[in-house]
Amino acid sequence: MMKNLWYSLETFEMLIRLAENYTSTLFCNAYRNMAAEATTCVQEFFTDVGLFIFGTDISTEESVNRFFDTLFPVVYNHVINPGLTDISLEYAECLQMVRRDIRPFGNIPRKAIGQMGRTLLPSRTFLQALNLGIEVINTTDHLHFSKDCSRALLRMQYCPHCQGLTLSKPCMGYCLNVIRGCLANVAEVDLHWRGYVQSLEELSSAMSGTYDIEHVLLNFHSLVNDALVQARINGPELSAQVNKVCGPPVRKPTQSPGCTFVQNKDNQGLKMFLRDSEETLTNRRK
Repeated sequence: MMKNLWYSLETFEMLIRLAENYTSTLFCNAYRNMAAEATTCVQEFFTDVGLFIFGTDISTEESVNRFFDTLFPVVYNHVINPGLTDISLEYAECLQMVRRDIRPFGNIPRKAIGQMGRTLLPSRTFLQALNLGIEVINTTDHLHFSKDCSRALLRMQYCPHCQGLTLSKPCMGYCLNVIRGCLANVAEVDLHWRGYVQSLEELSSAMSGTYDIEHVLLNFHSLVNDALVQARINGPELSAQVNKVCGPPVRKPTQSPGCTFVQNKDNQGLKMFLRDSEETLTNRRK
């Protein structure tokens, strides 16, 4: 079980890295002029995803909203109302504040919030449950038997030897009685342990299908692309809405660099790791 826990942790980490690389690669391939700025938003979002899964008390809804809030000024600057130079920091802050009201990405952020909420919490709970199981196993693996138990085991094993019956084994009933006595305290755990295993199986089943974490995270870049397409289609209307609230764009004297993201050379290895029948999260859970 400890080996499976280690593999699960490693697989979660690699899955998050791969999903982040997919999303950053989307910008470098399709939206190269804003890739450098967008990659920062992507990195911050997937850092939040990892923190949540591994136990930090943060809001997945707020993480998704913050991602689209910080992405909107970048999209406005390069897609909706591009100029020779970037918008000012103050203007970008205004765009972040109005993003949830003017909804430049339509229902995509709400869809992402729903998917992340239903996906990440079961995965986090699953890892916490595995950690609990490890604690129980470690505790029961290092039990110290009482003196009465040790004497009972000694009698059961060696009393026949006193009568020269070196090949005689204790009868089943006697053996079971001695073992029950020695493991009386541990036996109390059995009912709860069975319930724990059953709950873990039910949780694992709930993590499959539409809200499987592999499916959701590895397709997050598709959601982001849909959001960008929607913003581009509604560009003129969005620009008019922004002008009413933030005024005409205020720009800086210099232009930001293009794509600086280098696609992780381990991406192929990550893909193979996740697709290998022995290494997928689904198989590890089973």
